[in-house]
This record gives sequence, C-alpha cells and structure tokens, in this order.
Amino acid sequence: MIARTPKIVLLTLAVSAALVGCGKKDAPAADNAAAPAPAATAAATEYKLDESKLPAYNAFHPSDLDTSVDACSAFGDYVNSKWLAANEIPADRTSWGAFTILDERSVAVQHQLAEQVAAVKNPNGIEKIVGDFWATGMDEAKINAQGIEPIKADLAAIDGLQSKDAIAGYLRSTAAKGENVLFGFGPEADFKNSSMNIAYASQGGLGLPDTTYYTDAKNADKLKAYQAHVAKVLELSGVAAADAAKQAADVVTFETRLAKASKSSVELSRDVSLYYNPVSVADADKLTPNFSWTEFFKAQGIASPEKFSLAIPSFHQEVSKALGDTDPAVWRAYLRFHTVDSASPYLANAFVDENYNFYGKTLNGQKEQKPRWKRVLGTIENDAGDAFGQLYVKVAFSPEAKAKMEELVKNLAAALKERIQGLTWMSDETKAKAIAKWETFTPKIGYPDKWRDWNGLSTGRDSYLGNVRAAQEFNYKWALSKIGKPVDKTEWGMTPQTVNAYYNPLQNEIVFPAAILQPPFFDPKADDALNYGGIGAVIGHEMTHGYDDQGSRFGPTGNFENWWSEADTKNFSGLTGKLIKQFDGYKVDGQAVNGKLTLGENIADLGGVATAYDALQKASAGKEDPKIDGFTRDQRFYFNWATVWRTKYTPENAKVRLATDPHAPAQFRAMGAPSNLPTFAAAFQCKAGSPMVRAGDQQVVIW
Repeated sequence: MIARTPKIVLLTLAVSAALVGCGKKDAPAADNAAAPAPAATAAATEYKLDESKLPAYNAFHPSDLDTSVDACSAFGDYVNSKWLAANEIPADRTSWGAFTILDERSVAVQHQLAEQVAAVKNPNGIEKIVGDFWATGMDEAKINAQGIEPIKADLAAIDGLQSKDAIAGYLRSTAAKGENVLFGFGPEADFKNSSMNIAYASQGGLGLPDTTYYTDAKNADKLKAYQAHVAKVLELSGVAAADAAKQAADVVTFETRLAKASKSSVELSRDVSLYYNPVSVADADKLTPNFSWTEFFKAQGIASPEKFSLAIPSFHQEVSKALGDTDPAVWRAYLRFHTVDSASPYLANAFVDENYNFYGKTLNGQKEQKPRWKRVLGTIENDAGDAFGQLYVKVAFSPEAKAKMEELVKNLAAALKERIQGLTWMSDETKAKAIAKWETFTPKIGYPDKWRDWNGLSTGRDSYLGNVRAAQEFNYKWALSKIGKPVDKTEWGMTPQTVNAYYNPLQNEIVFPAAILQPPFFDPKADDALNYGGIGAVIGHEMTHGYDDQGSRFGPTGNFENWWSEADTKNFSGLTGKLIKQFDGYKVDGQAVNGKLTLGENIADLGGVATAYDALQKASAGKEDPKIDGFTRDQRFYFNWATVWRTKYTPENAKVRLATDPHAPAQFRAMGAPSNLPTFAAAFQCKAGSPMVRAGDQQVVIW
C-alpha cells in the first residue's frame, strides 16, 4: 500500500463507506455569500441523471419498528432488527446500512456520469481526466494483455539494489513520484501555528491494518494468511515458488520489526500530539544516520525547511537501523512485494484477484469482488475525486438542500452554545474559552466554493496504471507545493460525493459533503424531527468533536494549546472515563468494544444527540406536536438517530473494525448516547432500571 500524504486530524462521522464564514458574536454561521453555481466548472457538457436507475433511499418508516422488542430495553433492535433481518450484505460489500446504501447511490450517480464523460469527443480539463481513467480502467482485455509489463522497469530497478545507500536513494526517488511504500509524507498545518503548512513524516510500511496484527497472538491466523499472500504476489511477479516462500517470511519478519517500533491505532487515536514532533533537518539526520533527510528533501524538490514534524521518531530510527543491519536481499523482497501489491488493482486479473482474495475476502469477509466498473470509480475517487466532484454536484445537489442545511447549522450552533454555558462541571474561565472557540467555527456545506486546479495532469487512453501513477505524482507534487505556505482554508478534506462528514481542529471547521445530505440523514421535505435526529445530530456530532478528548486540545485559531484549568481537565477526565467504561461493556460476538479507542466518537455522539434535541425543541417552540403516524416529535427524533446506524458487518470486517476503527460498532451508537439522556426515557416512558435508562453514577453527561 502506498503511504499517502498524512491526513492527521480529520475527525469523521464514520469510516468512509469506503467511517466539518467566520464566527459571529451571536452564532457561527455559514457564509451567506452565494457559492459559485456547480455548473461553473471546467466541464462544458450538460449531463443528465436517470433517477430510476439509482438505488432507493433507506429512510425511516414506521413499518420498520419491531414491536416485539421493548424500546426501553434494546432501542437499536426496536428500530432496526426487522430491517437487519430482512437485508443481507451484498456480496461485494463487507458492511451494509445507511452509509453504504447512500454510498451505493453516490457510486451509481458517478457510474452514469463516467459513461457520459468517456463518450465526450475531444474532451479537455476534468472531462479528459475522468474520461481517460474510465476508458483505460474498463479496458480489461488491454490490461490483461499488458500483464506485468507496466511495472517491469520498477522491478528491474529493485533487483539492482545492492547496498544501503542504493536502497535509501531508491526510497527517495520513488517517494518523489508519490510512490513511498515506507512512510507517509506531506503537508499539514503546524500545530503551533495553524495558519502555516509544514512537512510531516509519519510511520507506515505495514501491509496489515494495525501493529497488533503483528504482535498479538490472537491475530496469528491473519498474519499467517498475510505471509501466504506476500508469497503469492511475489510468485506472480516472477519469483520461483520456493524463493517466494522464503522471501515472504523475510518480509513478514521485517514488517514485524517495524510494527514493534510503531504506534497502534489506539495510541494514535487517543494522543494526537504523537503526530507533532518538530525537528530541524540537521537533528533529524542525526536521529536517522542511515537515512538522510537533507537528501530526502532535496530529492522531493523542496528546500530544507527550518523544521518539520518527524512523527513517531522510534519508527524512523528503526528504519535507519534496518538500512544498516538488514541484508539488502530482504529489502529487495520487501520493496518488490509492496511495489507489486500497490499496483495490483490496476494490473491483469491474476493480480487483481489475489489482492481481493486477501484484503477483501480473507481480511474483511467480502464474498465477491466488486465489479470492474465500481473498482474503476473507486480509483477515480482516490486519484481524481475532486475533479469528478465538480461533475457530481452539477446533477446531485440542490440549492434548496444547501439553504436548509445553513439554517440547521445555525440552530445547532446556538443550542451548543447554551449547553456550554449551562455546564455545571466546568469553571467560568474555561467556559469563556470554550465559547471563544465556538465563535470561530466555520461550516462548509455541499462542495467547495473554489475548485482545485487540475491543469498539468496529463492522462491518456494507453495505460490504466500509467494514469494512476501520473495522478499520484501530480497529487503528491501539488501537496508538496503547500509546504512553507499559508494554509488554504477553502480546501476540503473530502470530495462532495463522499458519504461522511468531518471536523478539522486545525481549522476549527465542520464539513458536510453533498452525498451525505440525503435520507435518512437529511431530507428538505421531511419533518423537523427526522432531520434533527439525522443530520442535526451529525452537525452536533462534528461540532462536539471540537470539544472531545483530542479536539479540545486545539484552541479557537486551531493551534495546539491547553486552554483548560487543571480542575476542569480533571473533571473532564472523570466524565470521559465513565464513557470509556460504558463502551467497554458492549461486546460483538464475545469481543469487547474498546472504549478508549472509540472515546472521541462516543463523546461526539453524546454531545451531538443532546445538542440536536435541544435545537429541535427550540425550533418547535409554540408549534403543536404533529404526532406523525401516531408517534410524537421526540420519538421520531430518536427513531431517525437509530435509523442512521442500522448496519450489518461481516464477522471478519467487524474484527478489523474493533481493532482499528475509532468509531464504535453501529448498533451501540444507536443506543449508547440515548441511554444517557433523560429526554429519551421521557419520550418512550421508560421506567427507572430499564437498560436504556442510565442513572446515577452510570449516567454520562459531558457537553
């Protein structure tokens, strides 16, 4: 897997179904200036969307409710068990629910667009880029005929590496093309001066999802399967079977060494400061004597900066030691495997199938490989997603939705301010600073006001992998061009067609891509209860990320700073400890949820639902409760919150998520936050002692 530019601190709503105007004195509000019309892009063609070919929305309906279940005992089952029993995970998916269904719809929109774009005669700009990717990716016969030819020169270069200096030089030169197999490198805002970008080097180099896959005995079967996968990939690249088996063992031993010097998902998710280790280039050179950062920066075409962040220095020190004490033959096997493995999705079917067999089937329980058209769209999303987004929003996002979202954001912001002001556990001094941060929240809705410039990316109809690598190098150089320059606050960290949302503490912004602004999350035609229980709680969730255990370590301007009193920090830790304990008590097939790993998202859920409920009450003040389908406004609010989290996972994917995902399993998100809120108990007339009524010391109230 190629180590991408590190996205260090985006706090998302969910794992991407691949799961956030300047502040005003009264409330942070969306920029009221009219955004440029989606049609004003580099694409001149008029595109049409056939709605009849798109998957149906998975919105809440009263018939979903399982009345044989007590809402006060198992609310998630009450709302979702009938749907979960009636729906199977599609064979080409590893999970299925509200997020993935909307992702399926987004992909279906992209499918129609891609076919139309590829048919444009004499295309230019983004139409040419998207069209070239689609045409070459869909030409299966040509890709199969090319076999391993597209990477033969790479393998020959690796075969020639005979010394540590040659290996270090190769690592530098391939990184300069956006093909760094060993570590992530790229720009991010300086934690201490968030208006300026500096370079960050992060850990990487592992083929498995987390360090624990190498070090924990319970994952021994997956490590063994991975070693077999490494051997198979090496065989496909031309290595004899016996040699491939030996080299695979060497690769796994080497990666295990790197894993022991790396931080786990739990450590990284719960201590954002691990990413920030500013050093001079000269000091970095001393730390890693066998890997010159002076030469690395030079090879990337960047002048040596005054400082950069050498995150997880223990990892980089181990790499330096390995350059000095590891047989070059082991390095060659490692580099050969990762080069082929990274390219496999874009090569002949034998490579594609092996890639799926391990990463999809063995690791995540995916029963069937995605059809080629979905895989090609995934490649476009990965390498030219922002370009494709310019076409997507022309057909899939309405001004009506944007206007309604702006209203909801204002209402949620006002409700959050009142909640902060009403806290009993926080001092007035820290509250004032929390409000100062609230005043600078920046919301972004739908799509960027300014699109990225794709001029300079040269694609064609000759080679699928050629287009992928051209885009990787183009994107990498574009990213590097930001280092040492002011942060562009108009940029987005997700494409408009992504079904997700995020908060970026370095910019103190909440971002909602167009693709999530659909049912069950959001429907401009739906009643307020459903919208506040869906996207309203999502808005509150992203805002609360600014005050979770990691987001709260950043101040109003996005700088990494402590704005808490010692007493307030202690109080906050006590409250979050109770939330950790709550989620530690949930289990999936006997395996406990990691309350520490998922803490930030659980804080955001709890604050988001509570804030959205308050905002709904204010928006509904003086209005008669419509009691739609016989259910009260408050009940429908909580129904839609649970609907958002109706999700099934393959057993294998559930295990991966429990080890690596900072989001709790969906079934516990449906019930976890509501069980702490008296408003839920009141809405469903739950009695004290019911499982969904957490009281006394068990009840968690934070924001």
